[in-house]
Amino acid sequence: MNFDLDQEHRDLAAAAGEFLSAAASPAAARAALDDGSAIRPGREELVKSGFATITVPESAGGGGGSVLHLAVVAEQAGRVLAGPSLVTYARAAVLLGGDEERLTGLADGTLAVAVIDDGGPVLDAAGAGTFLALRDGDLVGGPGTVTAREPIDATRGLGDVTMAETTTWVRDAGALWRHGERVGRTILAAEGLGAATRILELGTTYAKDRFAFGRPIGSYQAIKHALVDVYVAVEQLRSLVWWAAWAADHAPGELPLASAAAKAAAATTLELAAETVIQVHGGIGFTWEHDAHLYWRRAKVDRFLLGDDVAAFDEVARLAMEEAVR
Repeated sequence: MNFDLDQEHRDLAAAAGEFLSAAASPAAARAALDDGSAIRPGREELVKSGFATITVPESAGGGGGSVLHLAVVAEQAGRVLAGPSLVTYARAAVLLGGDEERLTGLADGTLAVAVIDDGGPVLDAAGAGTFLALRDGDLVGGPGTVTAREPIDATRGLGDVTMAETTTWVRDAGALWRHGERVGRTILAAEGLGAATRILELGTTYAKDRFAFGRPIGSYQAIKHALVDVYVAVEQLRSLVWWAAWAADHAPGELPLASAAAKAAAATTLELAAETVIQVHGGIGFTWEHDAHLYWRRAKVDRFLLGDDVAAFDEVARLAMEEAVR
């Protein structure tokens, strides 16, 4: 059976990559850290492109596409450290499902949302005007006050949010919330896949071009084996991301395990990739001017979004054991 992407998905990836590489870059991520420059491409441009709202129904002005379509775009976003995160749009599209008016606002950009999880700062709080949260089993929404965090990765727009008066949007929304979280984990893992793939490319290119003692440093086993370990981890993550995205669209019973596995693997793989490539680059890899630390920063932040990797690995083990005893 062929589990690779088809030509439609490859064309979508190419189009998304072209837009995102022109609109965002590691240089823009560094500028956001340096002087507080705007996150690129930003909400307005991301919504205008149509890529952010692929999973919003066509009737509400979205793309009417699948989670797999959005994951393909998210991989390209991760490569260039684009912001805001497509995770926010993925979760909002799930949580607002059936609410045509609010979905229309999400699709045309008039509804700028962020999703509040218990504990920790809120992803994409910066620039959001409406916040969604689960309170006593109900989905509530409303405005809030954002206190920005000192950024590790400025493109994530993290902040602490104090919600003002809220209204109940969906009652008994526990199952809906969990589904949105699992879809969000899948898209987060896809962004991690893109970031890990790109930093690995930087490392392998440098290992071919940098010479020591008359040989490319990539010919030395210490470098070669380290990069191969990262390559294997990235390809394993790729399989998990496409599985989770496929499950979200076609096999919801598999999504809990698939999304937890993708989340856990993305956290560890991106961190491994960034730290390995910093080491491969030697002295220059530790400098502010090189891009490697920007991907390391992304790894450190993403590891704790939507639950940390330890919790995700625990969930994988629990779900696998439950399946084994059935």
